[in-house]
Amino acid sequence: MEEKPKQTPGSEGPSAEVKPTKPSIIKPPEYEVASSPHQHSGDSVSSIMWTVFAALLPAAAVGVFYFGIPCLIVLAVSVLGCMAVEAVCQKIMKQEVTVADGSAALTGLLVGMNVPPSSPPWMVLVGCFVAVYIAKQVFGGLGYNPFNPALVARVFLLISFPVQMTAWTDPAPFFHLGADAVSQATPLGAVKMELMTKGTALAAESFNAFDALIGGIPGSAGETSALMLLLGGIFLMMRRIITWHIPAAFVGTVVLISGLCHSIDPTVYPGPTFQLLTGGLIIGAFFMATDYVTSPVSPRGMLIFGAGCGFLTIAIRYWGGYPEGVSFAILLMNMCVPLIDTYTQPRVFGEVKSRA
Repeated sequence: MEEKPKQTPGSEGPSAEVKPTKPSIIKPPEYEVASSPHQHSGDSVSSIMWTVFAALLPAAAVGVFYFGIPCLIVLAVSVLGCMAVEAVCQKIMKQEVTVADGSAALTGLLVGMNVPPSSPPWMVLVGCFVAVYIAKQVFGGLGYNPFNPALVARVFLLISFPVQMTAWTDPAPFFHLGADAVSQATPLGAVKMELMTKGTALAAESFNAFDALIGGIPGSAGETSALMLLLGGIFLMMRRIITWHIPAAFVGTVVLISGLCHSIDPTVYPGPTFQLLTGGLIIGAFFMATDYVTSPVSPRGMLIFGAGCGFLTIAIRYWGGYPEGVSFAILLMNMCVPLIDTYTQPRVFGEVKSRA
């Protein structure tokens, strides 16, 4: 018998079986598709709110120093009242209670710093209800309100309780119970009254700029110490919580128009220094007009928004019936934010502008 040759591994022959090899499959890298922003700064809603809250504390402390225990009570009632109203509203609507994020506390502090230091607690609580429930929760909560809640509360209280909202206390650099407090008009109120009765604004000439810087003038805790408010605003810009666009446009417009009017007739129109250091211009420009929800998103829109706030503020102060115009100016410009965003939003990458 003939022996068949043995097939050695690797040898080819008619009976060799060739098994096909599977090609190696290289898996593509896995990508996670998510909406913008794709790079996070690390800031959260809670950290931003509490940072702004902290930036307001020095000015609030100066207000407590000059106006005493009544001012401290107003600030405490306002902060706790806004937090309580928000918690109750969220409980009733079966939502998650987000009082710890600081938004209600910040609103409360702003409300307390925009009412007279000797305001009765019941009126402050009414302002808290208006700010949190009517101006915020009715529209869907944080991020959906079209108007600044604290300013809505201030304007509501000013229209509803004009006597209590214009009862300003003369500052005294010691803690006091308010029993011997002297009611006095704010510098803006004194000038407006003189314009209405005498047709001149000579009261602005006796204005002490240093007292306005450190807080020694009648007004609310958010109107007296321009220096502390300015330092708080600069701190927020350094932390990149806010940008320079709205404050610069706001303040610059007020300086430009007031300087021009003052050069025309200084006996009727107080100058830029008086306009900057009195009233709620600084707290409005740095802490309220820059609210993320109620202000434009693009730099060009912010400049337009700030300039509009400045123009309306000086127009109301000079030619309106109220001595102060910051609150009304910001609220009126809040209504224009959707229109401003429509015409100032940047072009989408790759978009071709229609010739039509």
